[in-house]
Amino acid sequence: MEFVFKSVHHIQMAAPKGSEDSYRRFFGEILGLAELEKPEELQKRGGVWFGFGNYQIHIGIEEPFSPAKKAHPGLEIENLPALIDRLNEHKIEFIEDGKLPGARRIYLNDPFGNRIELLEWV
Repeated sequence: MEFVFKSVHHIQMAAPKGSEDSYRRFFGEILGLAELEKPEELQKRGGVWFGFGNYQIHIGIEEPFSPAKKAHPGLEIENLPALIDRLNEHKIEFIEDGKLPGARRIYLNDPFGNRIELLEWV
């Protein structure tokens, strides 16, 4: 084959207009992701970007907005029990799921109902 996929650059998630501060609290303050500066030309569209390692999560404004209930990013984490403690501290609900062999994982919704999977290989 003449081409090769190298990595995932970013995950795009949709959000309603005016949701940026809620996402800053959720992804930034609670989950601890770094906010990334959007290019000036894209700032006028709204939304907010976050990053960790070599990965980015782009929150884009979509009107009308409809949350993703099935489609989701799956994020691998180290020390899932510590994250679970943090979620409990902030009263963020999640569902534990033991159906993936060799992994402990949870599902939660972002502030506007988009599904997110967090997993740790055990």
